[in-house]
Amino acid sequence: MLLDEVDSTMAQARRIAPTAAGHIWIMAKRQTAAHGRRGRPWAAPDGNFAATLLLRVGGDPARAALRSFLMAVALRQTLAMSVAGDRLANKWPNDVLLAGGKVAGILLESNGQGGQVDFLSIGVGVNLAAAPAPDQVEAGAFRPTALADHGASVSPQDFLFWLASHFADQERQFREFGFDPIRRSWLAHAARLGEVITARTMRDEMTGTFDTVDADGNLVLLTASGRTAIAAADVYF
Repeated sequence: MLLDEVDSTMAQARRIAPTAAGHIWIMAKRQTAAHGRRGRPWAAPDGNFAATLLLRVGGDPARAALRSFLMAVALRQTLAMSVAGDRLANKWPNDVLLAGGKVAGILLESNGQGGQVDFLSIGVGVNLAAAPAPDQVEAGAFRPTALADHGASVSPQDFLFWLASHFADQERQFREFGFDPIRRSWLAHAARLGEVITARTMRDEMTGTFDTVDADGNLVLLTASGRTAIAAADVYF
């Protein structure tokens, strides 16, 4: 589904989910009310990539949420077609970095009932043509960067073709072999693995060595008080 303009592709996914027959990619040339995690605004200049994959998944929310890692791996594979792969890194839980700057972000939303997920929406924003100015992102956030800043030019339509293909490969692997191969692929390109980082939740701040991502997708830190698994947080280096 290609739209000229929409409030956000995530909102469009919510609208069509009740009658959707299966998996649908929704891409917009322009979003007027895009947002990221915790409702933060997401700037989407012309020429950038904004899309949502609406998936009929079923199952429990924890397993559904692991698909953020599938999308991150697929995103890195797609970006690596335009820039050197060693310049790309996965930042837990849902960003991709290019030369240390944030080039892409992922957002998950789910709906269902009885403790089960019926539909999962995976929103993806990629700075293809332009990055927002530093004063447009929250204080302390990673500096934004765009693919074009590094000499690469990709149309949103071409990017969608390859991203959809790479994600389909990851989804097949996930269904056949489980999360572990995805987890290992993600960790192979994890930003600051083995280094000291800080994770801030809504209530706490923890600093420790980034040890791994566990089988449930949690960030594992080695802190002064021991090994700590964190389900949701903002990470700072």
